[in-house]
This record gives sequence, C-alpha cells and structure tokens, in this order.
Amino acid sequence: MFEQAASLALLAAISPPAVLIAALYLGSPSPGKATAFFVAGGFVVVAVVGTIALIALRAGGLSLPNHHQTRYGLRLGLGVVALIAALIIYRRRPKPKEPRAGTGKQKKPGLIARWTADPKPLSAFVVGIFMFGPSVTFIAAVQVVASSKADLRATVGAMAMIVVLTVAFAWLPLVAYLVAPARTTRVLKAFEGWLRRNRQRVLAGAVGVIGLLLVAQGIAGVT
Repeated sequence: MFEQAASLALLAAISPPAVLIAALYLGSPSPGKATAFFVAGGFVVVAVVGTIALIALRAGGLSLPNHHQTRYGLRLGLGVVALIAALIIYRRRPKPKEPRAGTGKQKKPGLIARWTADPKPLSAFVVGIFMFGPSVTFIAAVQVVASSKADLRATVGAMAMIVVLTVAFAWLPLVAYLVAPARTTRVLKAFEGWLRRNRQRVLAGAVGVIGLLLVAQGIAGVT
C-alpha cells in the first residue's frame, strides 16, 4: 500500500505552475514568509480534500473484496480523464500577450498573477489552496489507502505521507532556500525562465504520463 500510494503521490506532486509560483515567491522581498504561507495553504487543502475523499471512498465500500473491479475501474476512469486533459492542454492555443492593434487596451492580469506580483502572507496562503487543489493522481493515491484493509495507524501514516509528497514541489524549494539561499535563487530563476517558455508542453506531458500509468494500472486490475 505505502509503495503504490507514494508513487502516485509523487506523480501528483508534478506541478509546473506550483514550481513557478514557488520560484516567484522566493524571488520576492520577503521570500521565506511568502513561500511558507504558500506551502501552508497547499498542506491545508491537500489534507482536507484527502480526508474527505478517504471517508467517501471507504463509505462506498471500496475496501471490500467484492469491489475489486470497482476500485480499478475508478482508476481506469481517472486515467482516461487525465489523458483527455493532457490533450486539451497540448492543443490549447496560448493567449496573445499583447493587445490587438488599435484597441489600446492592456489585458488585465489574472487573479493568481496579481496575488503573486505583490505577495503577502494571506494571499500566498490562498494561492497555495488554489494551486494544490485535488488532481486525478492525488485521488488515485487516496484510493489506494481507502481500498486497503489497513488499520487506523497505517491509514493515518499513509495519508500523512501522501500529503507531504503531494506538496513536495512547494516545500522542497523552501528547504533548499533555507540551506543555500543565493544558489537556490539563481537556479530557480533560470528554471523559471525555462518553465515559462515550455510550461504548456511540460504540463501536457506530465498529465499525459500520469494518465497512461493510471490507465495501465486500471486495465491490469480489471482484466
């Protein structure tokens, strides 16, 4: 249970936008505080959603032996959803950065962009909640725990592991910054530039790989 849940949680942690925002916060005037609140928001939403999903899945009887097909059918469905999402992300045309000629209007930045432009603890916390909302891979990781026959201690330990791993791409940059601030800032600045240029392809590729793995697991379990 622990190995399978950990692998899915690590896949759920792959979030280019979360890494980008962590890099922006670490380059702000108050990097430690802003990033810490961003991480806290991620931990809160992942823990709350994970607990709700665990209770709902166990209430549905997925831990019962006769629900074996249902468990893997759900994973197969999550994989199909991820593949569709990857295709949509890949085919989506990037929005033009400059306004159309003759309009004279500047495009208003999005909510997340405005919050990260002038980071404050509360806004960083809210951005963390938005950025680490539930993903299909996270739900699949919770499903592994929910469908097991683990006791309370093992269940709590597995869920804590899932939460920590899912938010890894937020707290790892913070830990690296606390250990080596100058070097971490340089690396993240370079990575931020590369990620901005390739974000759509990276995100589509990550979601596609997740979808393929979930579909493969679902087919293997159902057949």
